[in-house]
Amino acid sequence: MATFSKATFNAAKYASCRPTYPRQLFDFIFQFHRSAKGARWDTAVDLGCGTGQATVELTPFQRIIGADPSARMVEQARESVKTRLAGMDLSSRIEFVQSFAEDLSCLKDGSVDLLIAAQACHWFKWDKFWPEAARVLRKDGTFAAWCHSEFRLSRFPSATPIISDYAQGSDPANSLGAYWERPGRTILDEHLVAVPDPREVLPDKFSEFERVFFTGSHYPDLPNPRPVILRKRMSWEDLLGYFRTWSPLYTFHEKHPEDLKREDGDIAVRFLRKLKEEVARVEGKEVPKDEDPIDIEWPLALILARRA
Repeated sequence: MATFSKATFNAAKYASCRPTYPRQLFDFIFQFHRSAKGARWDTAVDLGCGTGQATVELTPFQRIIGADPSARMVEQARESVKTRLAGMDLSSRIEFVQSFAEDLSCLKDGSVDLLIAAQACHWFKWDKFWPEAARVLRKDGTFAAWCHSEFRLSRFPSATPIISDYAQGSDPANSLGAYWERPGRTILDEHLVAVPDPREVLPDKFSEFERVFFTGSHYPDLPNPRPVILRKRMSWEDLLGYFRTWSPLYTFHEKHPEDLKREDGDIAVRFLRKLKEEVARVEGKEVPKDEDPIDIEWPLALILARRA
């Protein structure tokens, strides 16, 4: 998470290359919220809002707030919401504040109907967050958080070991595995199963808690996996842009600046080349060009909690 606060971090580039969350995900969350008899639609808050990608989807609520601990992200979010949703300027409907999820002193007790956290909750300190969530949520309010794990090439499962070797390998010179910030990345990779049930932490504060896994066949050991819903078709060139948003790549290049000078490309370029070669092998065709399309998908875990 510290990467996002560094002066070298490019928030605009980060926003342009990340996957976008599908409408189906928000409909699922809104349906959970709607199922409570006392559900209200006044105030929604996006925690760890980043560049505001998920924040702009909270338009069923009258007041929308995005909160992020990074001033750089908040600045970019304020700019991006001007054109984020179908070209509409939502800046008058959304306010952004710099705040950690564990300290929401900017919010009054019982003032929030929906709290969300998109690709952020793996950094939360849950012993502090659950009491704070209980404080700001009103009765029948909802907390929804989700994270996606490593991407997959939708039509090429044989590429998965290559992806895992790059992202989680133990060789610090040829893999990013040693450069993730822990334990956050581990919690994410394990699909949030380490997140404690709030009913066990605060038995009188939360009435419901669910874990939902949109992971398809990628992780068969997870309970009741649903089909993958987070997908994107992009060019190979855009896929490389996505690789360059990974926080451990920044750290890797700080440790190995010489990697950027290699004639055969840096570690991200070499990884992309391996994936292209695997696709070519499976298809029995030439190596794809940078502008050719490739279908990507991300297994996603969602947790839902309801305030008692």
